[in-house]
Amino acid sequence: MNMIAAYDITDEKRLTRVAKVMLDYGVRVQKSIFEITVTNTVFQELKRRVEAIIVTEEDGVKYFPLCEQCAGTVEIIGQGQFTDPDSEYYVY
Repeated sequence: MNMIAAYDITDEKRLTRVAKVMLDYGVRVQKSIFEITVTNTVFQELKRRVEAIIVTEEDGVKYFPLCEQCAGTVEIIGQGQFTDPDSEYYVY
């Protein structure tokens, strides 16, 4: 499944930790926005990892699912680059 993950984290340490988790699953397209392509099982793992870090009363994370057809119609104006969801990337 393709999705956009966006977050607003109030504490700098938690912000850094959430960003590192997101990098394990996707590509940063802006400071707190990631493009992610995962299976449902992997998505559940991602959510568990993020939920273990954030403080829900202070922080927010949103996941926006994108259908394959929608993901292929991304428009970029200005700075940015297209991220091919079918390309390979490695989790270290």
